Amino acid sequence: MADKKEVVVFGGGCFWCTEAIFEMLKGMISVMPGYTGGRPPRNGKQVTYEEVCSGRSGHAEVIKIEFDPAQISFNDLLTVFFSTHDGTTLNQQGNDVGTQYRSAIFYTTDEQKQETEKFIKELNDADQNDKPLVTEIKPLETFYEAEKYHRQYYKNNASQSYCHAIIGPKIDKLRTKFNALLKEEEKN
Repeated sequence: MADKKEVVVFGGGCFWCTEAIFEMLKGMISVMPGYTGGRPPRNGKQVTYEEVCSGRSGHAEVIKIEFDPAQISFNDLLTVFFSTHDGTTLNQQGNDVGTQYRSAIFYTTDEQKQETEKFIKELNDADQNDKPLVTEIKPLETFYEAEKYHRQYYKNNASQSYCHAIIGPKIDKLRTKFNALLKEEEKN
């Protein structure tokens, strides 16, 4: 019997960060940076990074995750997602501002939608700071893969200042808080 596979798309700001985090988790079949949530591309074929960065396309920087739910639960993915970005800031993650950096979950099953809504309600109910989550929850429509130079960006550019200053601390937090969810080769 073939292993079951699920797909979900997360937008948590810069896709370089979210890709680096989710690639480290066990149960990942693939993690692909890309764009979704906006208008069809002008050329009718592909959305470009430049169009998304302009803020006019309506697309968010996202990662498409294919995962094995027998190895990692959707709830675990939600826990990591909400622990590694700020879902309370509208259209912003740190210094990155614009709708392309919005917090978003694009689900592919009704179960994912229901579990996400329940998870967000529980987080909002438990919040002591009165900062509700503004994470967008929508069905996945069309996903556009990012250009090749964005793929495995952190692995290929870890010494760059952005990677060192922004992604590095997120990786450290992931290893500290979620070591049990990491692939064996990613554990410290």
